[in-house]
Order: sequence, then structure tokens, then C-alpha cells
Amino acid sequence: MSREDRTRYRVELPGDVGTSVRVVAVTMLLCCVLYPLAVFAGGRVVSPRRADGSLIRDRQGVLVGSELVAQRFERPEYVWPRPSAVGYDASASGGSNLSPAGARLRSRVGGAVRALAVPGAGPVPLDLVTESGSGLDPDVTLQAALYQVPRIARARGIAEADVAGVIGSHARRPGGPLTPQPIVNVLEVNLALDLSSR
Repeated sequence: MSREDRTRYRVELPGDVGTSVRVVAVTMLLCCVLYPLAVFAGGRVVSPRRADGSLIRDRQGVLVGSELVAQRFERPEYVWPRPSAVGYDASASGGSNLSPAGARLRSRVGGAVRALAVPGAGPVPLDLVTESGSGLDPDVTLQAALYQVPRIARARGIAEADVAGVIGSHARRPGGPLTPQPIVNVLEVNLALDLSSR
């Protein structure tokens, strides 16, 4: 290769490094600063409540949870959520990964069905004995919530019709016709039950 060819194909390192640094800096500014700020600002404008985490406060303004994350309720006067494979820990979202054909899952579900069964009330709704994929599903079906009415009414000392009315008033179909059954947010309906029992 002649001296002219070597000169023609010589790499200008200082200029290339400088260009690379500028490209990286612009890319980081766009992707790590401007885009997240635009998404955050857009969320605050379009849906500020959701952008804040769909937080729920009681009548005194005390933060009690999020509409999007399940909580553990075990006292008999409350609607109980779906079981959680992660103990309702929002930092450890996940399912049990147990096989539907496995003996461990059948045994666990069978035990839960026996514990929740109410004589004469029909079969236990499936979502009361199975975990969701995240372990943090904040909703149960309306059927599952209504199945718990006798226990809740007995624990609160109020009529079953009153409990069923509160639960029914909180039923919704967020996906419209794509939601196969109405659902109830467990935290919201439990707060409403506390208010109605006063």
C-alpha cells in the first residue's frame, strides 16, 4: 500500500472518539432524561391518580393502600382476597409455579376448599383458592365476594342483604364486555363495609 493510500485510509481517532462521546451523551439525554420526563409529565396530565399509584385513603386522609396491589385480610368481618404465593409482598411479585397436575397444588387447593366451604352455598369460587400470576391481584370476582357474605354478616352483626348490597355497589367490569365476570376491589369494598357498619 502506497503512502498516499495509507494517508487516505488513516483513521482520525481524536475526531472519532469525540463524535462517539457526543452521540452517547445525546442518546443518554434523550433516553434517560427527556423521555422519562415526558412520560411522567404525560401521565400526570392524562391520569394523575394512576401516575401516583392509585393510592387509597380512608375518611381521615390516612393512606391505607393502593387500588392496584392486594393486601392480606384475615379477620372474618372482611372480604378476603385471593391467596398469594408471595405473602402479599409487593416487592416479591410472582406465582407459585406449581403444576396444575401436581399433587402439591391439588392438596393445597383441596385444603382451601374444605376450609372455605359453606354448607348449602354451592362450590367455592375458584379465585378464593388459587393464586394469581403476580400474587398481588387486588380484585376478586363478584361471585367470590358474595360467597363470603354469610361470614361477614355474622361477624359484623348486620343483615346479609346489607353486606351484599355494599359488595354489589362496588362491582365493576373494567374491560366492559371483555370482562367475563364483574369484579370487586377488596380494599375498597372493605373500607365501604367499615363505613356502613358504623
